[in-house]
This record gives sequence, C-alpha cells and structure tokens, in this order.
Amino acid sequence: QVQLVESGGGLVQSGGSLRLSCAVSGRTFSTVTMGWFRQAPGKEREFVAAISWGSSSTRYADSVKGRFTISRDNAKNTVYLQMNSLKPEDTAVYYCAPHRRTFQFSTELKDFGSWGQGTQVTVSS
Repeated sequence: QVQLVESGGGLVQSGGSLRLSCAVSGRTFSTVTMGWFRQAPGKEREFVAAISWGSSSTRYADSVKGRFTISRDNAKNTVYLQMNSLKPEDTAVYYCAPHRRTFQFSTELKDFGSWGQGTQVTVSS
C-alpha cells in the first residue's frame, strides 16, 4: 500500500519562499512520474508540476512557471517543490501523488492516485 507524507507548508508573506517535501513508501518510486497538485477552498484540485521517473522531464502549470521548481531524490524516495515569489493566489492545500502507471509521463489529474493528506500553504498579502 502506497503511503505519502507531505510536509513543508506554512504561512508566508507574498514574495516569500517555501520548500515542500513528499516522502513516498510502498511503491517503486524510481519507476513513476510524480506530480504536485493543489486545491484551494471551493475550487477543484489542479495540476502544479510533474517530474518523470528519472528527472529527465518536468512540466509546470502556466501559473507557476518560472517561480516553482520540482525535483526528486530517488535514493530517498522523496519529491520536492521549491516555491519562490509566492503570491496570495498560491494559497491552497498541496498534494503529491504518483502516476498510476510506471514509466508514463502526463499531467492529467486522473492519471495520478494514492493521495496523501496534503500540506497547507497560506500566502498573505
């Protein structure tokens, strides 16, 4: 059974930075694309960033491109999201999730599963 534990969220002022971490167990981490998604109150969960199993490919939502960086450490079964120049509209619960299929790269929410509890990011103006 896959377990994911997100951490690193918190309250930060506009323009600040946070680094989220997601530790994964119970899955062959190095064979799957990992994604970060977020859900703001009253809104649907949306894609933020994804990184392929060997880190050769990354993709970002237009809203975070140039500000967020996704990375992974396969030796530690951990994926990260470095968030810089944070804006109030980045406020949301952030989730990581593994792709449902090995060696497949996509950014569609439906292609990801085994969600963790999420970590709250709040950006004040």
